Amino acid sequence: VVVMALIISEKVHRPTAALAGAVALILSGVLTFDNGVEHIDFGTLGVLVGMMIFVAVVKNSGIFEYLAIRAAKLAKGNPWIIMVLFCLITAVLSAFLDNVTTVLLIGPVTYAVCKMLEINPIPFFLTEIISSNVGGTATLIGDPPNIIIGTSLGYTFFDFIENTGAVVAICFVFMLIYFTLCFRKELERAEHANGGPVTCPEPSTAITNKKAFLASAGVFLLAVVLLITHAQTELSVACIGVIVAVLTMIVLGLTSGKKSVIEIIKGVDYKTLLFFIGLFVSVAGLEKTGVLNMIANFITSVSEGNIAVIVIVILWLSAITSAFVDNIPFAATMIPVIRAIAATEGMDIGVLAWALSLGTDLGGNATPIGASANVVGTSASAKGGYPIGWGRYCKYCVPATIIVMAVSTAYLFLRYL
Repeated sequence: VVVMALIISEKVHRPTAALAGAVALILSGVLTFDNGVEHIDFGTLGVLVGMMIFVAVVKNSGIFEYLAIRAAKLAKGNPWIIMVLFCLITAVLSAFLDNVTTVLLIGPVTYAVCKMLEINPIPFFLTEIISSNVGGTATLIGDPPNIIIGTSLGYTFFDFIENTGAVVAICFVFMLIYFTLCFRKELERAEHANGGPVTCPEPSTAITNKKAFLASAGVFLLAVVLLITHAQTELSVACIGVIVAVLTMIVLGLTSGKKSVIEIIKGVDYKTLLFFIGLFVSVAGLEKTGVLNMIANFITSVSEGNIAVIVIVILWLSAITSAFVDNIPFAATMIPVIRAIAATEGMDIGVLAWALSLGTDLGGNATPIGASANVVGTSASAKGGYPIGWGRYCKYCVPATIIVMAVSTAYLFLRYL
């Protein structure tokens, strides 16, 4: 409880809080050192390291800026079409890359395009934030909770595409319809005020290093192929993460020199990796002392053993919680809980896993602090002189969250119950 409170309050750095909890459990004798190490999910850590290195290299190649400018060019300067295409790019990239990184990279391009069009960028930032979280729900590597769920329960990349990916496509359509109703008039007024569509720069201007651009695109496509086929090749997701990281660094070394490789390795977010290690050990303590079984029994008793009610409770509990607290520790805590519920009730753990994934990933859309991508997106907008307060954010994003959660609820009922 103390560890979770410290993480939520953000008064102590997350890695410090999680590692302190892990050390306290070991020193107090609740866990032995060996017990703690056994509960660290090295598969998750391998995926994270691999994707961190890959993203750090790819973002310098100009591939994201190229896609954004190409989309603006394709839309012929029409603000509404640009917004839709930017949402699509953000959602697709977030399915394969960390959604925070996607927002970080798309944000500056969005601001530049909006400045060129002389329109308010807030509708763009809001729709991109939601798109990043929705898109990240579609795959195993799109959002950290999915990585934890997939590696802990043995689900493949294709399992997520088949189950969460299907509903994400439906949610994305409903989200676009909703935001079209919200912002289309505003964007149309902006277009008329500018005297029609604006000419965009050539996409090639975004490519600063052509060799690095082509090589990064090749590695990205290879990563997608390996992830989609890893059930057939029997390569673990962690192994694929390491392969992609090694190939990326080789590409970087050949195109930019050895110094760049060293800088990338130094730039890996080791604090996040330490946070995950401390978190896994802290959750192991909850599991060993029976706290997680108590939570599982409470959910079962509240639902009176009704499978449909259990699924709804997990889905909406995850969504509401993730709107206000970090969804990563919540997902890690809930894995043993859904295992216990599935064993007690004799039900398929898959439907509980998909409910947990959808709830934790999509619920964070509701508030500016519900997901890291939200914080990054609103900060980027504020830096450009367009702050997005809680009131304005929630006015548009709470209804959007309710819509995608309602779609998810209907989907789970129709497909699994």
